[in-house]
Amino acid sequence: MSTPFSLVIRDALGQDIPACLALDHQYETDYVWQMSVAEEGHERQIHFSKQHLPRTMLAGHPADEPRLRYSLQNKQCFLVAAEKGRDTLFGYLTMQSDPVYKTALLQNLVVGRSYRRRGIGGRLLNVARQWALEHGLNRITLETQTKNYPAILFCQQAGFVFCGFNDQYFPNQDIALFFTQTIR
Repeated sequence: MSTPFSLVIRDALGQDIPACLALDHQYETDYVWQMSVAEEGHERQIHFSKQHLPRTMLAGHPADEPRLRYSLQNKQCFLVAAEKGRDTLFGYLTMQSDPVYKTALLQNLVVGRSYRRRGIGGRLLNVARQWALEHGLNRITLETQTKNYPAILFCQQAGFVFCGFNDQYFPNQDIALFFTQTIR
């Protein structure tokens, strides 16, 4: 049984970055989204299919200190979920705004492994939605890896829909999947 805690979601500070990076960014998955490309003449078909892995895979979300520091700047959203009145950090979210297209790109939504399945990710996302609305944005696009099946399920359950991909997107050349949601 988990110990109850009092959660506060607040804007991140520079001194929160080491605690964000120290969170366990690893996840386990039994599935991946497998991409296949078929080319014939002037046609190209891209197909994604959910594939069951022969064994559970341990993978990690790419944590990047320069990217987090960039998120501290104005017009960027960097939220942390922390225990009220204490230094314990449960998770964080970063999101870049594009006021020209009125969109936000959610790049990091991380909850430490020992704090998952307690609604923290959903609460971070709700505050990020409110932040986006307050900044005149009407759409959030979320990026994740094809092998991060838990994140894919999370964003689908949160009402995001698949809207595209970019192969070789991440520094390790992993494929990025993009899911989007209109907010009001």
